[in-house]
Amino acid sequence: MADHATPNLPARDFSATADFYARLGFQERYRDRGWMILERGGLTLEFFPYPDLDPAASSFSCCLRLDDLDGFYALCRAAGLPETTVGWPRLHPPRDEPSGVRVAYMIDPDGTLLRLVAN
Repeated sequence: MADHATPNLPARDFSATADFYARLGFQERYRDRGWMILERGGLTLEFFPYPDLDPAASSFSCCLRLDDLDGFYALCRAAGLPETTVGWPRLHPPRDEPSGVRVAYMIDPDGTLLRLVAN
């Protein structure tokens, strides 16, 4: 196996988190009381329980590096995630950053920021 890293993110409720990410094509690979792993193709997200997390105060984040940013973003929109600047979950549309990198943003139901970065 090649070297890799996986983000460790909070979940207030594993079932709700798994349901949300399933709408985006993630499948549950592992779960016990203290850990959950979701996968979608080459993406792996690992979650730990954080039942008292206030999504409005969350500072958790990670980057998803995507070969098809626009396709994944369209999937998020088709799953009902709104493009808005308040609340969660929500999306911010793809744009070309001054660095030349194309990036979109998703906030999940637990307030975690996922930067969606085009490879």
